[in-house]
Amino acid sequence: MLNQNVDINVRPEPDEELVAIAEFVNGAAIDSETALNTARNCLIDTLGCGFLALRFPECTKMLGPHVPGTVVPNGARVPGTSYELDPVKAAWDIGCMIRWLDFNDTWLAAEWGHPSDNLGGILAIADFLSRQPDRSPLVMRDVLIAMIKAHEIQGCLALENSFNRVGLDHVLLVRVATAAVVMDMLGGTKEQVVDALSHAFVDGSSLRTYRHAPNAGPRKSWAAGDATSRGVQLALFVLKGEIGYPSALTAPQWGFYDVNFRGDSFKFQREYGSYVMENVLFKISYPAEFHAQTAVEAACQLHPSVVNRIDEIDRIELTTHESAIRIISKTGALNNPADRDHCLQYMTAIGLLKGDLVAEDYEADVAADPRVDQLRDLMAVSEDERFSREYHEPDKRSIANAVQVFFKDETSTDRVAIEYPLGHRRRREEGIPELEAKFRANLATRFSSGQSSAIEEVVFDQSALEAMPVNEFVDLFV
Repeated sequence: MLNQNVDINVRPEPDEELVAIAEFVNGAAIDSETALNTARNCLIDTLGCGFLALRFPECTKMLGPHVPGTVVPNGARVPGTSYELDPVKAAWDIGCMIRWLDFNDTWLAAEWGHPSDNLGGILAIADFLSRQPDRSPLVMRDVLIAMIKAHEIQGCLALENSFNRVGLDHVLLVRVATAAVVMDMLGGTKEQVVDALSHAFVDGSSLRTYRHAPNAGPRKSWAAGDATSRGVQLALFVLKGEIGYPSALTAPQWGFYDVNFRGDSFKFQREYGSYVMENVLFKISYPAEFHAQTAVEAACQLHPSVVNRIDEIDRIELTTHESAIRIISKTGALNNPADRDHCLQYMTAIGLLKGDLVAEDYEADVAADPRVDQLRDLMAVSEDERFSREYHEPDKRSIANAVQVFFKDETSTDRVAIEYPLGHRRRREEGIPELEAKFRANLATRFSSGQSSAIEEVVFDQSALEAMPVNEFVDLFV
């Protein structure tokens, strides 16, 4: 009789999900003018968010070499700083600063996330490769194409698969997308891209607990930097010859599906292309968790009607969608800026009080205004089932909120409902001029007028930007 107390040790063919991503990364041509132009806007907006974050010591304390004073000759630069680092740490720093204020682009589906988080790894590797003396530099079109592909991988995985509902943080998808596109940028074969992807899934995932009550905290601001950096590191391991794990997803008992995804396999809505970049959601108006963008916009519209009547308010009705209720609706003490920028009621209160919301409004001095908690305590949050339904409809993907204020004398404001935030594709014509203005303002927080003008001359010219060597582009921001 055969001994049954053994495993059958036959190395399988790679999981088809990994192969599909690798074939897309290695072989797909990106020729969509809409995607390339949107990627340029995404690039400048993402970098601008990073420059604004450099004003905050809680962010800058995380940046730079682990050993103070360390410089890596011909390493990767961190835009807006003087750091020249190992590309793994440079990816961490770029990813950290662009994500710190929760102001870069986003993607809402079964799973949400911020596809531009991948720029940390993409730009660090592109700059590093372009500064090596034995090779020709990459050009910025290569960076834009890598961004489009990373957006597509992260976004398509998110369309039908909800990682947060099994307690996993969406930065897993940043690590996966970065590992794939960086492996390709490093000259990896399709097989090496599969290997890098397998490592990204073998790593498992961070828990989401740092995004939710009662544990919300600043780790959510550097988690994506950590993920994109890890994607770079895994790609570099594979480049050195480290083997992959072909059934990292599907291996019975030990694979990602059985261990981390309740035994379910990924579902897919569409093939990989350029859909995600073309439809990405920009955060233009406010540095606010995206489910609250339209609530803040509605509150700002109501500001003139309520700011002088705060003590006369009887209640505030805030109507929203299921995702906002599950993720950012909370009461009780808010303990830090990260806690406040993931509180629907706090952000709405600031809009009503100030008619605006800026990054500094999450700091303790603003939160100490007693009127903020006074308004929070008066808010009643309810779900509109239509809002929830249309949040998931592919031809709509609305992120709707409505706000109405009722006074003690039985009068009320109008009910202001906003279906689509300014950064939605349905508001592109209105939004892009504001996005460019946002970039100019963020640029001015870090650079002189002369340096800012030189940057603007390049980044607002699609052809000039695409043709520029990556190292010369990064030179502009040092």
